[in-house]
Amino acid sequence: MNVKISRNAAKVLLAELEKEEDKDLKVRIYITHSHGDHAHYGMGMDKPTEDDVVVSTDKGIDVVLKKDEPLLDGIRIDYFYTPEEGFAVTNPGKGNHGDH
Repeated sequence: MNVKISRNAAKVLLAELEKEEDKDLKVRIYITHSHGDHAHYGMGMDKPTEDDVVVSTDKGIDVVLKKDEPLLDGIRIDYFYTPEEGFAVTNPGKGNHGDH
């Protein structure tokens, strides 16, 4: 599985992961719902289970994904400051380029 994290997203995630209460947690990306050939994603902090795979990224952040879920392979985590500040998770390789 493959995960890309933008520079802005990595900066915000690393700050969160450095907090004492989050030191034993990893970033989890999950599917909130899917339809057709794409999915909508959610994000949280969690510990991996036996049903998960941990993907190391080039930004030094490990991301937890559910095993054998093809719509999670190739996701991209971005962080935008405008028009609204916050994270956006997409999967350009699977036809998901943002909310619609």
